[in-house]
Amino acid sequence: MGKRILVVDDDPVGVALMEGRLTKAGYEVNMACNGEEGLKFAKAVSPALIILDVEMPEMNGYSFLYELRSIDALKAVPVIVLTAHEENQKIFARKGIAHYLIKPVNFDVLFKLMDQIIGPGPNSGG
Repeated sequence: MGKRILVVDDDPVGVALMEGRLTKAGYEVNMACNGEEGLKFAKAVSPALIILDVEMPEMNGYSFLYELRSIDALKAVPVIVLTAHEENQKIFARKGIAHYLIKPVNFDVLFKLMDQIIGPGPNSGG
């Protein structure tokens, strides 16, 4: 059984691509299309890592992160922000998020970062 990753993003094409690549690498993947759904999944499954978009309906990435960090059992879960908005990097850095990637995702960079944060996936060869 692989490490559980929660992807919170409202882009169905990007989500499908992300799910396929992460699953192939041996991770267990849960998907949420907005921050509210993401928080429900995070509380239910306690992911090893969260990959978070910023601009989403219902609850955006900022609000999601604020709520996530207020939950004792989840405040230490590492988060990688993956967004098309490079200008938001400083805002997230002030919130303690050092891992910030710009879309479209470069999977080589993403997997290298994931290896550093939570270790390699079972099928990653790392």
